[in-house]
Amino acid sequence: MGTTRFICAGVAALSMLATSAFADDMTGLVMRIDRLNGTISIQQTQKGTVGGSAGGAGALQEYKTKDAAMLEAVHAGDRVNYSATDNNGTGTLTKLQKQ
Repeated sequence: MGTTRFICAGVAALSMLATSAFADDMTGLVMRIDRLNGTISIQQTQKGTVGGSAGGAGALQEYKTKDAAMLEAVHAGDRVNYSATDNNGTGTLTKLQKQ
């Protein structure tokens, strides 16, 4: 019985890690762009109709970009699809695409 609980807990932990590691495509609204410092502020939006809330706005996050050219195609107010990684508490964009 103890082994079964241990295995179930391990499977649950692995599934949580896998979903957070592979949930890389997000959608959001560009709030601010700082081209001099290579940063962008994006407010994440909720996909689908889960919860049925209007707008579904998430937290405002600031990201650094690997390449300053990523910021040339977008402007404040644009809806974007993006992917980001977390490096020592600093988010870095790996993909940025205007919708």
